[in-house]
Amino acid sequence: MKPIPIVALDVPDEQTALALVRRLGDACDFYKVGGELFTACGPSVVDAVRREGKRVFLDLKFHDIPNTVRAASRSAATSGASLITVHAVGGQSMVQAAVEGAGNQCGVLAVTVLTSMDGPAISEAIGRRVESVSDEVARLAAIADAAGAHGVVCSGQEAARIVADHSGRLATLVPGVRLRGDSAQDQSRVVTPLDAAQAGATYVVLGRTVTAAPDPVDAMRRVIAELSMAGAIST
Repeated sequence: MKPIPIVALDVPDEQTALALVRRLGDACDFYKVGGELFTACGPSVVDAVRREGKRVFLDLKFHDIPNTVRAASRSAATSGASLITVHAVGGQSMVQAAVEGAGNQCGVLAVTVLTSMDGPAISEAIGRRVESVSDEVARLAAIADAAGAHGVVCSGQEAARIVADHSGRLATLVPGVRLRGDSAQDQSRVVTPLDAAQAGATYVVLGRTVTAAPDPVDAMRRVIAELSMAGAIST
């Protein structure tokens, strides 16, 4: 099964976001609303994207005490989001509270290690030496699984391990996806759409590789072609 593509609406206002949604048209039906757009527009932007007939991944990466995260997740689910994120480092109780708050209305994805981070950056952030990024992602994925999360956010470099370790119970959402030849920009652990699909990703998030392309529609078609190619190879 090929991954579901999600385009990141990392733009400053609703007008720009909706212009991109309309430009891509039938080429994409799932969009990410992250911190920049949500802070500028609030929950109304989720409703605006949904009125275009699209699904919304609300990527706010909640990380707080369990009661606060439960309430925030409930509000996010009520807004109409299909997916939300929390930080796995918040611990099992916090991730479980998010799952309880979201209920059956939307899936909770636990963020493992940001794709902008490599081993030294993770080590600095958590105050201990991380020998293996993959092992750290696996440790955090185990927390998500124990908490009943829908899945995890991880790079394409770790997705295959997560799928195997958890027998497919955890969905994997892979950001940092770039078409071959595109710049990695501020990402450290990037993969192509084909790589992500072959690793077993459930969802792939497409940012500047589509949104900053001279022709976003053409870039989106190229991504979809790669994702479809992976399915053909696997069969």
